[in-house]
Amino acid sequence: MFFTPPGPDFGDQICNIRAQTGFVDTVEATFVITPIESINMAELNTAQINEIRTKVLGAAAKVPSALIGLGILFIVLGMIGIAGQTLFSFISVNILGIFLFAGGILQGAHALKSQGWKSVGVQLVLAALYIVAAIFTWAFPIPALEAITLWLAAIFFITGALRLVSAFQHRHFREWFWLVLSSAISILMGVLIMNGYPESSLWLPGMLIAIELLLQGWSMLFMGLAARSLIK
Repeated sequence: MFFTPPGPDFGDQICNIRAQTGFVDTVEATFVITPIESINMAELNTAQINEIRTKVLGAAAKVPSALIGLGILFIVLGMIGIAGQTLFSFISVNILGIFLFAGGILQGAHALKSQGWKSVGVQLVLAALYIVAAIFTWAFPIPALEAITLWLAAIFFITGALRLVSAFQHRHFREWFWLVLSSAISILMGVLIMNGYPESSLWLPGMLIAIELLLQGWSMLFMGLAARSLIK
């Protein structure tokens, strides 16, 4: 089988084909994409993206107004907490006392109903400790806030140290610098908390809770808006 060289009108034929179908020339290859195929590909991609978004959001896509409402509520509470950090700290420590007291009562009631259980005595002791901690929190809110602040500082120090160890374990990767930076920020937060202790215990818990409410509120708001865009 011999190769037949192209005729003199071969170039004109190529130009006509390009004008009718549309060529995309690249360095390595030439692809033919008709307008109809490109429209179908775009519609398919959009449908796939919407399907993925629906699967990710799940049931939240059916009630976007609830997410939007909760997001706005959390944002408002976070702004109130930022404006009144000390008041928010005292409110949070009282709520903590309520949870401790309720947990102690429920644990004690469960232990008393569990006849024949070998750990009844231990569970009753733990329930009593929960109730005593709740009463202490209500009676002495400032020492309770100081204890919470120390606990937060310890968390920052521990997480910073663990991230630093993880960074050195992954030092062969280029992204290990970000782990070191995150570790340094966590340790710096612990140092700042301890540097202002115990005065910082009056406003720090409230500020951290308010920041968490703001972040959670914005997340829920954006999720609600994304879910609402799917049902339009």
